[in-house]
Amino acid sequence: MSLSAAERARYSRHLSLSEVGVAGQEKLKAARVLVIGVGGLGCPAALYLAASGIGTLGLLDFDRVDESNLQRQVLFTTQDLGAPKVECARTRLLALNPGVNIVAHQLELCAANVRELFADYDLIVDGSDRIGTRYLVNDACVLYGKSLVYAAIHRFEGQAMSYAPGLGPCYRCLFPAISDTALPNCAQAGVLGVLPGVLGTIQATEAIKLLLGVGEPLLGRVLIYDALRMRFDEFRISRRADCAVCGDDPTILAPQDPPDFCTIEEQQRVPRIGAIELAAQLASAPSNATAPLSLIDVRDPEEFALGHLARAVNIPLQRIEQQGLTLPRDTTAVFMCRSGVRSLKACALARRAGLNAPLQLEGGLLAWQAAVDPTLRL
Repeated sequence: MSLSAAERARYSRHLSLSEVGVAGQEKLKAARVLVIGVGGLGCPAALYLAASGIGTLGLLDFDRVDESNLQRQVLFTTQDLGAPKVECARTRLLALNPGVNIVAHQLELCAANVRELFADYDLIVDGSDRIGTRYLVNDACVLYGKSLVYAAIHRFEGQAMSYAPGLGPCYRCLFPAISDTALPNCAQAGVLGVLPGVLGTIQATEAIKLLLGVGEPLLGRVLIYDALRMRFDEFRISRRADCAVCGDDPTILAPQDPPDFCTIEEQQRVPRIGAIELAAQLASAPSNATAPLSLIDVRDPEEFALGHLARAVNIPLQRIEQQGLTLPRDTTAVFMCRSGVRSLKACALARRAGLNAPLQLEGGLLAWQAAVDPTLRL
């Protein structure tokens, strides 16, 4: 991919570096990077990757902007409250660099979609804050041969490391097994607002180095940053022969697609309905006998019991996956969950099964709570 005159002007400071130059900038232009989690780490990482001229930058997050995010998630503003993070981030990054292809994935990463997602990218930047997601990302990168830059933050401290296929240890070599409840998240433990900016920028640096093949990436090294002492330390790690995913006799292998596998394309084709529009339709529903609305809440029963819409019927996603779904043909089904992730999959499954024009409540019951009924308990 050759550089245009405008790109040569934009990236002139890169072109002056012998380690980058025109050839290196063309590598960045051809690169495809996926950022997992558009939060404290993902925001600064994505900001600098977009500024650096990464050709295709994917953003994956299923969450919406919350007021507590603004203390550290630098891609968002107060006007973005309640909006999908990936869409707000995409708008901001395109304003910075319209020459980058920004792909927004408003999805929750899971075993059923990780292979399809990762297939379109060369390198993964993991900015997630869940232990289970970190293991899933790591395992998928090892199994599918993707480079990975990992970072994590806690209160005043952070750590980062990189993985490249066949080069050095992976995340499971460092942490063979940690439960999701072993470490408190940012909401529980707190985090210094500038801390993820430091680690996210380090992640962007590592990603660029790996893509260019320059310098010494954090392969087999874990970088530790202590903001209170303003000190960087590191320690070395080696590949474990007994690692469950990259060891000599791995027990974690590439999975086959489950029977209920829904492609990302199927989920993206799901028609959506906003909370305000649904409220208006429900208000006029008694006089609309030709297309009655059927509200399907796909959360778990205990979540449903805590609070739900008055006319909603609880059919958990797991039951739909295992037993399918049968509704009258003249019904317009509206699927809903807390944030919109589970209902998206349920609606895709319903469409596949031939249900007539099912809809998904966009943003889930959190959007309903914000726009229609703030007293709804979730």
